[in-house]
Amino acid sequence: MPVSIIRLVSLAVFLTAWGLLAKIGNDPTVLPSPADLIAPLYHEAATGELFEHMGATILRVIAAFCIAMTAGTCLGLIMGTYPQIDRWLDPWLVVFLNLPALVLIVLCYLWIGLTDVAAVAAVALNKIPGVATVLREGARALDPDLKDMARVYRVRRVAVLRHFVLPQLAPYIAGSARSGLAVIWKVVLVVEFLGRSNGIGFRIHLYFQLFDVAMVLVYSLSFIVFMLAVEWLLVQPTEARVRAWRQA
Repeated sequence: MPVSIIRLVSLAVFLTAWGLLAKIGNDPTVLPSPADLIAPLYHEAATGELFEHMGATILRVIAAFCIAMTAGTCLGLIMGTYPQIDRWLDPWLVVFLNLPALVLIVLCYLWIGLTDVAAVAAVALNKIPGVATVLREGARALDPDLKDMARVYRVRRVAVLRHFVLPQLAPYIAGSARSGLAVIWKVVLVVEFLGRSNGIGFRIHLYFQLFDVAMVLVYSLSFIVFMLAVEWLLVQPTEARVRAWRQA
């Protein structure tokens, strides 16, 4: 059975189970059915509120993701390549790996202010250690024979990076990017919940205060659907393409 069909059937089962639970509970203020969300979803989309706040969240996710991947990849490569530097930085890495995201968010807001800079910085700092850890292991796993061969044949550094290093690191980069994206958008919602005036997290906070379960679900599920589309249409095909050379 095609993967797309399996996914559709799985989602249909989920929606059916949700509808049955909502019918059993018979209280839309506690658990509205999927049908109960159609009208508020249409209203938010028609007024443009949904797209405005989703756009703000997406921009923060992209900014934090790019910063985390760039900084984490560079840090991981340095630590994996130079053991002496790794010994010095490893305690720092362990500290930041175990530092709760909530603490980073609060500190960034206190130090920088309630700004987008603080929001993106908090999210990026939360994910950089995870990316660095994965890429450090990738750097340690690089084939030394390929490195020696490149030195013997005096291959240029750019060519070594392109043809020897990056193909070996590609699965590690893809894996950290995939897990990073999944974590980052969740942390972004927390950041918006605590201290921003727009975004999906802000709207969830607003309707949480109003005890409006339907609107909380509308905004939550809207962004989840968007991220599922990114996962299925962009992340997974890219990851498969990156790993294809290993199966050749």
